Amino acid sequence: MNIRPLYDRIVVKRLAEQEQVSGGIIIPDTAKEKPQEGEVVAVGKGKRNDKGEIIALELEVGNKILFGKYSGSDIKVDGNEYLIMREDEVLAVIA
Repeated sequence: MNIRPLYDRIVVKRLAEQEQVSGGIIIPDTAKEKPQEGEVVAVGKGKRNDKGEIIALELEVGNKILFGKYSGSDIKVDGNEYLIMREDEVLAVIA
């Protein structure tokens, strides 16, 4: 993947949810919600403060995160789907 996010943005690859079927009901892919869990695959250099200094991001490549349902923008690079969002849209880091 040749994509580098700018400033305080990150690139996230959604993690596939484990399919749990109760009672033998199979839910088609079109009816499923997109997962709100992902892995950080690229990180920008940081956000500039009022003095012009760059403040590094807390997130690192490889972090597993939780994010809001409508966070970020969907993109497609080399046939893979990713999500670009700001670091402040991330709700939590999964340990």
